[in-house]
Amino acid sequence: MGVGGVGAPAALALAEAGVGALVLADDDVVEASNLHRQILFSPSDVGRSKLEATRDALRARAPRTAVELRATRATPATVAALVRDAHVVIDATDNFATRFLLADACHLAGVAIVHAAAVAWRATVLAVRPRGAPCYRCLFEDLPAGPAPDCASAGIVGPVCGVAGAVAAEMALDLATGAERLAGHVATYDGRSDALRLVAAHARAACCLCGTNPTLVGLDEQRYLATHACGGDAA
Repeated sequence: MGVGGVGAPAALALAEAGVGALVLADDDVVEASNLHRQILFSPSDVGRSKLEATRDALRARAPRTAVELRATRATPATVAALVRDAHVVIDATDNFATRFLLADACHLAGVAIVHAAAVAWRATVLAVRPRGAPCYRCLFEDLPAGPAPDCASAGIVGPVCGVAGAVAAEMALDLATGAERLAGHVATYDGRSDALRLVAAHARAACCLCGTNPTLVGLDEQRYLATHACGGDAA
């Protein structure tokens, strides 16, 4: 989900690793201001659909990987169909509402998910096994009540996106092969110190999604209305 600064390197790494099929979902176009971090695009792609530009780039680099395009945005009405047939979903979106929506939808559908984000000099990636714990809500619980730092306000460093995408691809392969050595772990990367850390996350018994007595059993549209988007990488 999302083929921008994080999703593009993740897709490339998976294709070159020999993944047989990728489903790419996005509804945006290539913009010149994003080229420094969206590594599959060139100036000649500006104005094109990100999906089509990504497909063409992947075909040139990894022609054996089948690529399916879904020009849509994840909403409570569309997300179940987007994730239900996936082995692993990579969340490379750029707003909290969509991240929580994908986390919830994947958990309810029993699909593994990797959440990957990059803001300023920092990248964060979390791997979650199917219906597993800890989940995204164990770490962040719910949407921020007010404004939160994002790439529009804090900026974004291109190479940090590349690290986030590479780590996300590694975690997705770990989940897809059934190894699950990285499930339940958070990788953080600090571009200023060039430090990459992997730590075990902790499940919360009171988590509304994966806890002892879960209360989130459906996708209520009202739950995902607050968005913090920063144009260019949304899905």
